[in-house]
Amino acid sequence: MLLRMTSVALVLPSPGDLAALVERAKEYAADARASSTRRAYESDFRAFERWCTAQGLVARPAPPSVVAVYLTHLADSGRKVATLERALTGIVHAHRSQGFDWPRAHPAIANVMGGIRRRLGTAPAQKTPVVDELLAAMVATLDEDLRGLRDRALLTLGWSGAFRRSELVALTVADVARSSEGLIVTLRRSKGDQEGKGAEKGIPYASRAALCAVRSLDAWLTSAGITEGPIFRYIDRHGGIHGEALGDRSVARIVQRTVAAAGLDATTVAGHSLRAGFATTAAKRGKSLDAIMRQTLHKSERVARSYIRHAKLFDDNAATGLL
Repeated sequence: MLLRMTSVALVLPSPGDLAALVERAKEYAADARASSTRRAYESDFRAFERWCTAQGLVARPAPPSVVAVYLTHLADSGRKVATLERALTGIVHAHRSQGFDWPRAHPAIANVMGGIRRRLGTAPAQKTPVVDELLAAMVATLDEDLRGLRDRALLTLGWSGAFRRSELVALTVADVARSSEGLIVTLRRSKGDQEGKGAEKGIPYASRAALCAVRSLDAWLTSAGITEGPIFRYIDRHGGIHGEALGDRSVARIVQRTVAAAGLDATTVAGHSLRAGFATTAAKRGKSLDAIMRQTLHKSERVARSYIRHAKLFDDNAATGLL
């Protein structure tokens, strides 16, 4: 059998089309990082630019020695090592995005950062996890008005689903399905899922009605008349429910406000405390690391274990019973 070979003409883009493709390529490259990450990088570089301008220095391209002095300035201003690391990442990103081959590991920077780490330490400040009994005390402070119903639903769902703040406020009515055992919540995108593959979390009924995320969510949605769109919304001082979703910082404020109302120190907690509290409580109740990671959606066992370190301090403790 003879095969007829056909030639395919290679169609090259016109100059106008090529320019459009270049711009699209830049858009795709920008989308490789979450918008929040890009904003953080841009914010950090703008701060570096302002400092350089005040010193009469060039911010881009900046010699490594200038960046090392800037990091020293941040350290002497009381900034934590984690803040310095992020600032350095933002400066590196700004240089590389403009085609400058900027050496992050240059000795001038590496030596200064090494000394700062030794001097300041690298352990992050840990917030208190909201364990189950603390959650109960927080929920008990809430009224039965719309704001109280919303905050109860937010706290209990955020805790039971081990949601990050951004994940919680991004939820819509369409993301929640009912089952005989509770709720199936679809997470469209998260910090650990930048490509938007999605994931599902099961939220079971709780034995204590006041802490039940399923009942609390139903009560909020019914009372607020929300049938579509964002679940957790702004409520103005007149009790009016707005159409836009809460910002992720609102989660932290609600956590801190209810902790303060319960008579405890609000500065020891943050929005992240709900997620950490779930993991800590689950570990204390004997849940496996695998089960905990399925709910938190952690991919790293090392990171997941860091959430439950306090829960295991007295398990098989070598000092127990010695005195």
